[in-house]
Amino acid sequence: MGAGENVKLSSQQLTQWAHAAGFELVGFARAEPIPPQALTQWIEAGFDADLDWMRERLADRLDVSRLVPNAKTVIALACNYWHTDAPSPIARYARGRDYHYTLKDRLRALRRTLREHAPTVKDYGGVDATALMEKVWAARAGIGYVGRNGCLITEKFGSWVLLAALVLDVEVDEYARGPQDDRCGTCNLCVSACPTTAIVADATVDARLCLSYQTIENEAAIPEPLRPAMGDVVFGCDICQDVCPLNHTPLIGGERFAPRPVSNLTVHQLAAMTPAEYALLTPGTPLVRAKYDGLRRNAAYALGAARDASARDLLQALANDGNERVKEAAAWALARLATPPSSRGR
Repeated sequence: MGAGENVKLSSQQLTQWAHAAGFELVGFARAEPIPPQALTQWIEAGFDADLDWMRERLADRLDVSRLVPNAKTVIALACNYWHTDAPSPIARYARGRDYHYTLKDRLRALRRTLREHAPTVKDYGGVDATALMEKVWAARAGIGYVGRNGCLITEKFGSWVLLAALVLDVEVDEYARGPQDDRCGTCNLCVSACPTTAIVADATVDARLCLSYQTIENEAAIPEPLRPAMGDVVFGCDICQDVCPLNHTPLIGGERFAPRPVSNLTVHQLAAMTPAEYALLTPGTPLVRAKYDGLRRNAAYALGAARDASARDLLQALANDGNERVKEAAAWALARLATPPSSRGR
């Protein structure tokens, strides 16, 4: 079986294989080029901040036939990762094992099964860090739609999903008709709740204003106007998802997404984390992306944002830290502790 035999794969069979590999939502889209305007206008507006990788391989992102010659089909895949409403300064997706590992494992399992049954089919798979625009393909494949907050929203799991995609050079026997119906309606809760006004238009987020970008990707000092919004935010931000009515009946995800002990730490404990504790608690989690000093920097900002007077001694110690980013964050936090809220407006 293969591209040269003019056959179509069974979407039902592929769905069964994907479910067996661990994916919970599966959809199929024709591998047609993506109109460039939405992506290029977002980049030209500067909304990508310094995410230079978004600008790289732009042509590949917009046309998957550059990744798989004669591409016919994109399989969109999703996993539910929600586990608990327990408060944490760490975004839910980052509280357990790094999802890249889990989704790549499942994608490899699916590709192995595909090759056993259709050895001549050419494919290209990706999880987040490739040229594939998984969210666009997930919407095209009918497993959800892109909501007002820019997240893919599914009927079964809300926006608590992580995405992967697989491009094939063969057709399947049934494709989605397009995205699911937009259920946001006139609801504007995510826009109103975002503490930094990062949702600048429907389904459009300015990364420069987004606390997820600032606490994960930005290695420089976080812009001062954004810092007061970080009271309980150290790594990633779920605010726009937490307030979404379509997320209010979540289902528990698989054990591979279960929170690890690091998710139980408070902002104070993250700020006070020692190198030994970091080495014990963070390996295999997304938190390593921020690195040791990045987490402590973020936590120092958060303590200052919350005006946590109990953290004064810790912040004074961090103000003498060997890392300049941590020192600057702690100095800002101490200055904020000394400033009455009314004079700062927050």
